[in-house]
Amino acid sequence: MWGGRTTLLICLCALCTTPVASYQPPTGPYIGRSSSKFSYGSSRSKDLISHCKRRSRSTHLDHFSWATPTKFDQRYYVCSEHYKPGGPIFFYLGNEADVTLYLNNSGLMWELGPKHSALLVFAEHRYYGESKPFKKRTRHSMHWLTTEQAMADYAELIWELRTELGDVDAPVVGFGGSYGGMLAAWFRMKYPHLLDGAIAGSAPIWTFLGEDPAYDAGGFAAVVTRDASEEGGSAPACVANARAGWKLLFKLGDSEAGRHKLSQALGLCSRAAPRTSADVEALAEWLQGAWDYLAMGNYPYPSGYMLNGDGELPAYPVRVACQHLADPQLPNDHQALLRGLGLASGVFYNHSGNLPCFDWEQGANPEEDEVEDLWGYQACTEQFMPFSRDGENDMFWPQPFDRKKEVKRCQKTWGVTPRAYWPSIEWGGRRLEAASNIVFSNGLYDPWSSGGVLRNLSETLVAIIIPEGAHHLDLMFSHPLDPESVKQARAQEEHWIGVWVQEARARSTGERSTDLGAGANAVAVK
Repeated sequence: MWGGRTTLLICLCALCTTPVASYQPPTGPYIGRSSSKFSYGSSRSKDLISHCKRRSRSTHLDHFSWATPTKFDQRYYVCSEHYKPGGPIFFYLGNEADVTLYLNNSGLMWELGPKHSALLVFAEHRYYGESKPFKKRTRHSMHWLTTEQAMADYAELIWELRTELGDVDAPVVGFGGSYGGMLAAWFRMKYPHLLDGAIAGSAPIWTFLGEDPAYDAGGFAAVVTRDASEEGGSAPACVANARAGWKLLFKLGDSEAGRHKLSQALGLCSRAAPRTSADVEALAEWLQGAWDYLAMGNYPYPSGYMLNGDGELPAYPVRVACQHLADPQLPNDHQALLRGLGLASGVFYNHSGNLPCFDWEQGANPEEDEVEDLWGYQACTEQFMPFSRDGENDMFWPQPFDRKKEVKRCQKTWGVTPRAYWPSIEWGGRRLEAASNIVFSNGLYDPWSSGGVLRNLSETLVAIIIPEGAHHLDLMFSHPLDPESVKQARAQEEHWIGVWVQEARARSTGERSTDLGAGANAVAVK
């Protein structure tokens, strides 16, 4: 996902010789096994891509101005193995990564597609993956990276696909998770004639300034902390030990001798040794960022999704991280406490277990680095979101949201000033009464649920809550370790997809379906 992500990352330092200890990845009967052709096994990526055709189309760099005639190639995949004439189009609205990540992980589409004889389409978001308008990113080449431009790409593509199929009324159901879920919901609002319904998984559309009531900027960190607590299945001492660890880290960071101790205890590469208090703050933010990713990827089985497919996190990674902070006596041993804090973050950064040392200035992998960079621009323009931490309602340290500071950072980094209220102005904030046919699903292990739609807004704007779900778990492939709540969520989503497809076909034949079925009033899956 994306907004609110840390920009301080980690990589291998080849010159260092002290190995970084790592957890032992859990093994079990489900890793690498497949109960069906389209499942979660280790060969899934190769299998799924082989069932699709890679295509590209020429699209306008600027859809809203005649002064910029430039075009570029947008990549997308069409998977037609189970498509039959008259079937719907299942359309994934790609978000901030290579589109193959979504193709390989959007199990809900793959599992429901054959039932509906659907054409599966996975469209890549401009500037990401292979859909780059410019070979080199500069401040002056980023202006066309906006949600409106990306959705216009998708609008033209859907129009072209319907024309190509010879079925201009073909039902189209949109799918998206995280930012992609936001795109799916917003696309349904802006282009209802092109999208008959949307499954918006973990879509934090209420995470912006200008919401009424206002978004709780501390909500994200509060959910991360709940995942790390006994309530979330983690070691009871984890949260308290993490708080103690931050205090110790900043105390030692005030002196050169203390910073040397930090480097040793955390296993930092020699070139990543903090030399100033600003370095220590950046180091702390890097350690903190791992918890955010682990909470988003707090799935009940091993998954590589949060690593953009390059590596794998263990099942319930927050609980694994908390095992390094499980001893209530850790605060009595400063070196052990810091080592535990580093190893906990290493569950994300050292997911392979092969890093000899940590460098907080680099990313978990090159794919993640690129995503961070591009999303950093979006977060400084349209996707400007307020986040804060206070060290009391969460497991971190006081970090109040400072709008002026963030604006200056954006101006320095990208030469842009955020349009802080634009998402609320453009998409209506909490005033969505005119919208229809959107399912908003949220898992309560996912910190982005703090800005998601958690209640029904109308008969056709439905909220599904998955108590044991992490970041859009419902969009993933079915798995033997899935909690019952996500199975029920997928059943409700299947119901609504059927309703939307039926209604679209009824409209094209002059009829009208009024049967919304039992799912109309569903709010939570328990």
